[in-house]
Amino acid sequence: MTAAAARTVGQVDFSRKRRQDPPTTATARLPRVVRTLSLAHRIDAMIAAGELKDYADAARTLGWSRARVTQVLNLLLLAPTIQEAILDLPMATGRDPVTERLLRPIVAEPDWERQVALWSRLRPLGREDGR
Repeated sequence: MTAAAARTVGQVDFSRKRRQDPPTTATARLPRVVRTLSLAHRIDAMIAAGELKDYADAARTLGWSRARVTQVLNLLLLAPTIQEAILDLPMATGRDPVTERLLRPIVAEPDWERQVALWSRLRPLGREDGR
């Protein structure tokens, strides 16, 4: 049996293929949490305008669970300064600096001053001013 025949069984070629290098330039994009917060504002506006009846109607329309709609719309409970800071996040390459899941403990805090304190400990992008 030849070496070439040993690497090929039936029609499947098991020879090593040369790995392609990943692209060197990553494209910048808005962090997902920016898009999610924007969507939360849009859904809230649609409910207020009567375009959507409630969270359950939003869930059916989006094809999400009601729990996921609640998670997304809970971002609206963040202090306005935190929402502004999130919407001002710069374009990202690679991992997002802030995620919706990372914000859940902050959202659970009802006091906006304590939210801002928790946010400043998070220090997205290493900023000292908490924004």
